[in-house]
Amino acid sequence: MLWGVGLAAPRSCVADLSRNRSLSLGWCAGPEEPPPAFYGGEIIAFPLSGGGGTMAALGSDSWWKKTLYLTGGALLAAAAYLLHELLAIRKEEELDSKDAIILHQFSRPRNGVPSLSPFCLKMETYLRMADLPYQNYFDGKLSPQGKMPWIEYNHKKVSGTEFIIDFLEEKLGVNLNKHLGPHERAVSRAVTKMVEEHLYWTLAYCQWVENLHETQKMVSLFGPFSDLLKWIFCHLTKGIVKREMYGHGIGRFSEEEMYTLMEKDMRTLAGLLGDKKYIMGSTVSTVDATVFGHLAQAMWTLPGTRPERLIKGELINLAMYCERIRRKFWPEWHHDDDNTLYESEESSEASKTYSPLQDFSFYSRTETFDEEGNSISQTPDTDYTGHSLFDSDVDMDEYRDQEQCK
Repeated sequence: MLWGVGLAAPRSCVADLSRNRSLSLGWCAGPEEPPPAFYGGEIIAFPLSGGGGTMAALGSDSWWKKTLYLTGGALLAAAAYLLHELLAIRKEEELDSKDAIILHQFSRPRNGVPSLSPFCLKMETYLRMADLPYQNYFDGKLSPQGKMPWIEYNHKKVSGTEFIIDFLEEKLGVNLNKHLGPHERAVSRAVTKMVEEHLYWTLAYCQWVENLHETQKMVSLFGPFSDLLKWIFCHLTKGIVKREMYGHGIGRFSEEEMYTLMEKDMRTLAGLLGDKKYIMGSTVSTVDATVFGHLAQAMWTLPGTRPERLIKGELINLAMYCERIRRKFWPEWHHDDDNTLYESEESSEASKTYSPLQDFSFYSRTETFDEEGNSISQTPDTDYTGHSLFDSDVDMDEYRDQEQCK
């Protein structure tokens, strides 16, 4: 028996995705009603009636054309399922954003890193740096402006990390830059724009074009045909990135020229950081969330690539900077390549507890409460071994020697 594949919408509608030349649609609606949206539908299979079925409909075409038609229909069905999973408005409980920050972002990847998006990681790191409780919502739904991440607060939606930060500063009175003077604020903004408008594109090229095979392994998609869906999603993203890079202008250069620009940006950051704890000095500021969100991609999501070799080799102060922020503001994020310099001599392998990154339903870095309602401070000034995370405890020469021995 021959089978067809289709997408069933909530209304009386089935989109047949397995026919050979056209997409047949049928719905029960009045003449003024627009075609129904397929959000929330289901992928279904149904038997084809009649002895000829699909193959008969293909007529006398050669066998390879028939195979091509059927394969195209199957791929179209898979693409429709992927779009349904990524873009559908899910039927979940209504979120109450009254006096609560709801952070919408992409799902956690499979390699233990919080996000493959530099901007999602920037935003969540900022919330932790500012000690603002928030609730993650991994629905994959873009903001009304088509942006990710975005937040809801008191039923107001704000997208774009810069506008989100401005909004939170105005509404909640937080300000990570209050210790900076006018000149330092100007430098901070210049660095932010260099990272977000220039370095970002070279890292995106490395992540979604050159290193796509490794990135595909990290993408988190579940359900039927998950491997096929990840392949389709990653290659669609690759095309989007290349098109956007060409429109930006940086994509018109050769790969070697793009990596030359990337190296200049990373060396600029390394020179600006020097031996300081953070970009603007001994105290964290907003620009640190931006820089960390991007450099973390080179540190932990681009294995074997030029940015990873550069940050873990010659520009070792940037690697230590990323480790410092990760251990201070992401205490639950452990990585397989954690440097042994941070381990205490008394600790044994059996005494260490590694736990996967949690999808916190509601997260506060410093304010939690015990069963009696007493506040408990959880500010992680030490890592899980009890070692301090400040620069005085980090021997840069020893770390560099260790990396060279690997």
